Amino acid sequence: MSVATSFSRRLVLSKTPLSRALVRQTSTRASVVAANDGASSHHQWKSGAAFSAAAATALGFAAAGTAVAFCQTSLKDPMTVYAQHAVDLEQMELIEQEQKTNSTNTSNNSIKATSPATEDASKLVVTPPILSVEEEKLEAATRKAKKHAGGLKLFSGNGNMALGLEIAKILGVSLGKATVGRFADGEVNVQIHDNVRGKDVYIIQPTCPPVNDNIMELLLMISTCNRASARRITVVIPYYGYARQDRKMQARVPISAADVARLMESMGIDRVIAVDLHCGQIQGFFGPRVPVDNLDGGMVGIDHFGNKDLHNPVVVSPDAGGVYRAKKFKEGLAHKYDMDDIGLAMIIKQRARAGTVDQMDLVGDVNDCDCIIVDDMIDSAGTLCKAAEVLIAKGARRVFAFASHGLLSGPGNDRIANSKMEECVILNTIPSTPQRAANEKLTELSVAPLLAQTIFNVHARKSISALFK
Repeated sequence: MSVATSFSRRLVLSKTPLSRALVRQTSTRASVVAANDGASSHHQWKSGAAFSAAAATALGFAAAGTAVAFCQTSLKDPMTVYAQHAVDLEQMELIEQEQKTNSTNTSNNSIKATSPATEDASKLVVTPPILSVEEEKLEAATRKAKKHAGGLKLFSGNGNMALGLEIAKILGVSLGKATVGRFADGEVNVQIHDNVRGKDVYIIQPTCPPVNDNIMELLLMISTCNRASARRITVVIPYYGYARQDRKMQARVPISAADVARLMESMGIDRVIAVDLHCGQIQGFFGPRVPVDNLDGGMVGIDHFGNKDLHNPVVVSPDAGGVYRAKKFKEGLAHKYDMDDIGLAMIIKQRARAGTVDQMDLVGDVNDCDCIIVDDMIDSAGTLCKAAEVLIAKGARRVFAFASHGLLSGPGNDRIANSKMEECVILNTIPSTPQRAANEKLTELSVAPLLAQTIFNVHARKSISALFK
């Protein structure tokens, strides 16, 4: 039995006034690292009548040759443009509410209270109790322990390491040390080198091509953190693979989006953060104990197109299923940049087979307008380029495109380079390539500030919907 353990038991069993005060002021959770003669051992106490790290600090364990250490410092709010926008809106609401209150008070000035005057307010102020020196030390140590309880650990797989590093930089933390490689026979080799016991773990891994390898990496990283006693595991999936197979369109086909969700849930995740899921019902494929935050990637594109000099802008949905997404993009532009004359159009496409469009019909007027085609992903870019040709044929001045996920499979990059579009804007949910960087019509925006702010709000238990007002 170590010195720290035996001392804690004697303290709990003691009947002195000081020991009773120490046991009464236990902290919620704290980690105590005891170092003696070069050997370290970890002890952890939970709430109740157990000995706390705060009591150890109050009694000065350093004098007995034992060091006390807590988890990492509290995370600092990155205050990205999305958080600042939410703060501005909240302040405007407070100002409006205060103005309404003042106007109400002014109209009711003539009304006077008929009840007798109460006692002086200063006599009703309750003075805080006077604490002894030991109790003050205990209070300070308890506040410190609660502040640093439950650290954050950020890990990234090989799916998009550049995005993970950018998110970590914005949050002001370092990526956790982990090995995600391959054995000689191609099996995935995962090893977490950092201590994650009792920590809130965030794993950043898009399931983009190679889809199956990235999914297996994600599943094994989740399993590793669970077996290492992580407190909570949140998976950040900028791009959700297999999302297009979300329902049975014909007989004897799987619903792959639901199967992938069941795989991740069975490995033991606590939360999912995704960007522009192909269909909103994918959130329902996870159980009620696993909340899903589907972030709107259009928030990043709104800032990009809001600064352009657009003439009679019209937001175009490339299919009937994306009308709601296009409508939200239109409303975001109108609200944030005071564009009241934005139109909405839709293209109805008839597919001959998967990936091949047979016919396209336009619903709406785009004559002498700047069109913005809004979609969630660009795969081979065949539909997108054909939609641009239809809009130009109908009299559109310029055609832009925005999509959260730029897969650009096969000839997709070349098709965009040779298309009639002025610009195609995508997010970096999928890692870039030199071919994309060389494409002059392709613009890549970063989704890292949005993801970093969401991770902070989740960890700090703040609202996420406030970022999208």
